[in-house]
Formats: sequence, structure tokens, C-alpha cells
Amino acid sequence: MNLDVQFKLRSNSDYQRYIRENSYWYKELNRNPEKFEEFVSEMKERYKQRPTDKITNFAEKLELVKTFLNILR
Repeated sequence: MNLDVQFKLRSNSDYQRYIRENSYWYKELNRNPEKFEEFVSEMKERYKQRPTDKITNFAEKLELVKTFLNILR
């Protein structure tokens, strides 16, 4: 595997966890290091780290607080 890809994988614990859970990416990144961005986007989708997921999560938390405050009234 390309050293650059190896350093990127080791620098992020989410990358390491995802590649261990989905071992086919070892072969894929070994053959095509340019697919690293595809790997990252798939990992973010799986772990819900995309910006839209973060906004949705924040909105759900805000709704929970709003509901809790309405109950206290």
C-alpha cells in the first residue's frame, strides 16, 4: 500500500476502525490509492459524520430540549 495512504489511515482512528471492519478496502486502496476519497466518504456515511448528519443530529437534540422545556411549564 502506498505510504501516503498508510499515513492517512494511521492518523485517524475512524479510518482505522472502518478499514478493519471492511477489509476489502485494504485490497482496493492497495491497487487504487486514488480511491482514498471514496473510502473517506463511505466511512463518513457509515459513521454519520457528514455535515447533513451533524445538522440533523443537532436538530434532534434541539427538539428534545424544546420538548423537555415544554413539559416543565
